[in-house]
Amino acid sequence: MTTSQVILISIVAIEHFYFLILEMFLWTTKKGIRTFGLESKDFAEKTKVLAANQGLYNGFLAAGLIVSIIQEDKNISIFFLICVIVAGIYGAFSTKKIKLFYFQSIPAIIALLATIFI
Repeated sequence: MTTSQVILISIVAIEHFYFLILEMFLWTTKKGIRTFGLESKDFAEKTKVLAANQGLYNGFLAAGLIVSIIQEDKNISIFFLICVIVAGIYGAFSTKKIKLFYFQSIPAIIALLATIFI
């Protein structure tokens, strides 16, 4: 893997570790409520188990990307980057918040293109 590929994949992995932290540990805090545009603290409390589960899956995506870097295996990178892209598309579509696509899918698309073509 080239340095640019490693950097771009790492950015996506770091982003997903950040999502893990937000969803698993900060969901019911002011930062979590503001970040995700939740309607209330009560709503955050009622949905915190679902959010934690979502955060765990984001952690798996990040871990897979890190493993792909350590193993220097582009096929693993490609698989997990595609998973991230699909998750971002689905998230944006299902919530009707296009910014999810920009924050989640666009960095993964850039990393995927770099991984395939560089």
